[in-house]
Amino acid sequence: MRNPDGDTTDDVSRSEPSRRSVDRRTLLSSGAAVLGGTVLAGCTGGGGNGDDGNGDDGNGDGGGSGDGGGNGDDGGNGGDDGGDGGDNGGETTNVAIVSSPAGFDDNAFNDLALEGLQSAAEEYDIEINEVEETEQAQYQSTQSELAASGDYDLIVLVSYNHTEALTQNAVDYPDQNWMLINDHVDEPNVAGYTWANHEMSYLAGVLGGTMTTEELSHEGSETSPDSAQIGFVGGVDGSLINAFERSYVAGAEWVNSDVEVNVGYIGDYTDTDTAADIASSQYDDGADIVYHAAAAAGRGVFEAAQSNGRFAIGVDADQSVTLPDFQDVIIGSAVKYINEGTREVAVAVAEGNFESVTGPNTLGLEEEGVDCVIGQAFEGELPDAVSQNLDEAKQGIVDGDIDVPCTASGCN
Repeated sequence: MRNPDGDTTDDVSRSEPSRRSVDRRTLLSSGAAVLGGTVLAGCTGGGGNGDDGNGDDGNGDGGGSGDGGGNGDDGGNGGDDGGDGGDNGGETTNVAIVSSPAGFDDNAFNDLALEGLQSAAEEYDIEINEVEETEQAQYQSTQSELAASGDYDLIVLVSYNHTEALTQNAVDYPDQNWMLINDHVDEPNVAGYTWANHEMSYLAGVLGGTMTTEELSHEGSETSPDSAQIGFVGGVDGSLINAFERSYVAGAEWVNSDVEVNVGYIGDYTDTDTAADIASSQYDDGADIVYHAAAAAGRGVFEAAQSNGRFAIGVDADQSVTLPDFQDVIIGSAVKYINEGTREVAVAVAEGNFESVTGPNTLGLEEEGVDCVIGQAFEGELPDAVSQNLDEAKQGIVDGDIDVPCTASGCN
């Protein structure tokens, strides 16, 4: 059902099928109920910049939302000499989670990771310590202090920003179980979980590319269907967020080869004012819809959409749920089910089975680990072309008929 001018494409590499799936809409909604917990004294940092794991990742860093968090078959057993497995013989399982540079309360990436642990704690005796550290330069010492304390059965590290520090700390503390989100360190005591940011961003492009030439009017916002123009606002201009950008552009061009995509980068994941300025400039230039991969800073994109009477696409979580004040402009969100991944690893540790989740785990459309969902205020309100194009694109990606730019870990 895509525009006849759209491109045709071919092969895309796909990860092995996951071993289980859960109801995605339920997990997306549960992500809105995150928050609470304590911060480790002495480990908090200032609002520094630095790359995030967005998405989410970001935005990698941004808090996407939880189905398909199952361990992929290619995850691999971490090896017999890995961590102690966290079998506490019925005792409390202690888990620390260290934020990405975006920090907690981002209504996206970090909050979803935390929500998965909180979900596991509803079924198991798990205590969670939230460690908000927004300065990447402090990750080496923060990680080592937590591991050296011997207090934690699992330490969860949100975003690839932790990778360099963990490369050394995983070796220095071989009996410590680690989970790294959006990257992997090849040590037997590390569970690396990466979500297919590029696949979900491609779908965001399909949504934006379809709607820019469709008529839509909702609570003071509207599209201008006579021209095909959309925008993208990223956090840090680097390999990971470049995958969001390039895949988004490719998805839009798959629908309409004539679409124009304006691109801008903030330089961090917290500056909502700069995000709003960039998005406003794109709206002024004619963009109907702007997709962000900027974690907490993405709120500025939604503010700009409201101010300019246009629309936006959220990231990581269903942000029409996690940020209900903006549901009138969020037509959809590219989501990754991070909460199911952190829940799975926490449960494995609580059950003394950490080795079942070690190794690299990549979760994409085939594993139901990512998706593009319609905003709650727009369900049933968008033209049929949207669902038809999204369904066709999803099937094409899974079947290998659509070549999505970059990889889950970024553009190399």
